[in-house]
Amino acid sequence: MILGRELTGWVVIDLDATIITASSKKQGAAGTYKGSYGFHPLAAWCANTFENLAMMLRPGNSGSNTVVDHRAVIADALAQVPRAYRSRILIRLDGAGASHGLIEHLLSLSTRRRHVAFTSGFAITETDEQAIADLPEDAWGPSYEQDGRLDPHAQVAELTGAWRREDWPDGLRYLARRVKPSRRHAKKLTDYEKKTGWRYQITVTNIKNLGRAVPGSHHVFFLDAVHRQHAVVEDHVRTEKATGIRNLPFKGYARNQAWLLAANIASDLLAYLQLLGLDQEHDLARAEPETLRATLLRIPARLVHHARARTLKIETTWPWAKAFQTCWQRLSAPPDPG
Repeated sequence: MILGRELTGWVVIDLDATIITASSKKQGAAGTYKGSYGFHPLAAWCANTFENLAMMLRPGNSGSNTVVDHRAVIADALAQVPRAYRSRILIRLDGAGASHGLIEHLLSLSTRRRHVAFTSGFAITETDEQAIADLPEDAWGPSYEQDGRLDPHAQVAELTGAWRREDWPDGLRYLARRVKPSRRHAKKLTDYEKKTGWRYQITVTNIKNLGRAVPGSHHVFFLDAVHRQHAVVEDHVRTEKATGIRNLPFKGYARNQAWLLAANIASDLLAYLQLLGLDQEHDLARAEPETLRATLLRIPARLVHHARARTLKIETTWPWAKAFQTCWQRLSAPPDPG
């Protein structure tokens, strides 16, 4: 849901990389851009189902915007999407992953049978700041939170037509966003941002609109909200680390790749547990893995064998006994033939 509207017919893929710390004894570990030591895997998640579609284990010194790695992960992610759902794909990534080569590759993914839309941020240069400075004040419009409430601390504007990134392909839209900086951003502000009192971001996209099924999707504020929802990828990263990738246990690179795959499968199983069995349980449908372990996966119960039958006896005082029973019945029910 974006501002109360469903992206009907679209499969949304979010890309992001994360740091996994490790000792120098592990094969492939290297220094990271954060000054730590370990690995820097790149992954893609499906925002529709919360499952991990692909993850590439990389040395810690791998770049955030390496085009070859992004192309490989995107290809693996698209291969995981069932063929019947590949006609409309939306790919989102933050500014750390953006590059000239990747934008050109994303534009090349569309075919007669598949439309690939994307949104991406990128690092702003002094030239970009000059383009923002040339915008008239009345060009700035409102920005909205994901629940539709007006964001009083941010504004958005269309840069397309007034400016374009040098040497970047034609047909792109550039959206500017300005927000009142928080204390943690104060040290990173440029001279121009300190002068104006705003922190600026630019989003590049090839989206003109998302079709008639998503009315109003051509507006700047709507596309701004679409891109900012990419932040949910942080929840996926946290889930992956909670299900096994926080510490890769082996010395060998290949064995750690296998461990990474096993952790991906574990996070996917949790995603489908919540999607299919817990979607009516509001406190559990988006719960963290630690919460699911404490409430459902480690439920106090006894498995009793009697008369060639097995019975699971659950403590009646357990607060989540009803949720467990409902989830079990939903997952055990035969599939709908329709």
